Amino acid sequence: MRLTADQVEHEYEWTRERAPRVVVVINETRARLGEVFGVTVDPVTETQYRAEVDAVFADGERAINVAAYIGILRDLDVEDDYPGFVVDEILGRELAATIAGGQPLALLAQATFHFADVFTHTDGSAGADDLDAALAAGFQTRLPGWSWRETDPFSVSVPGEDGE
Repeated sequence: MRLTADQVEHEYEWTRERAPRVVVVINETRARLGEVFGVTVDPVTETQYRAEVDAVFADGERAINVAAYIGILRDLDVEDDYPGFVVDEILGRELAATIAGGQPLALLAQATFHFADVFTHTDGSAGADDLDAALAAGFQTRLPGWSWRETDPFSVSVPGEDGE
């Protein structure tokens, strides 16, 4: 695999165009997680998803890594699938974490990836369903809709530079 600025842009466009499929997986994942945790989680729209794709790919350091994971997963196939189970899981988990950002959201996205991957089935290569689950997990973690993320009772009020 050779990554160039043109290839990163290609993966960006492919990821944006994947909105109809990924948003369905995001909303199914949120609904299932909401049931498990007894909360209501707002669904997301394709417009919200695409705006977040724009934000992720606007950060060049993140964009090249996201593009690499996407490209590898899109092309990954393993005869009889099971022998490749570990590699596609690792790549999917890391893609979700990279999209989500630093800790603690990266860990949350990794856990969500495994949850979403259980019910995400995409025709194609061994990496295809892991790719959709990873995109859904990473982007759903970044997007608003979880009430517990609306406020932060543990934040500390830091005085400004003037000492106040």
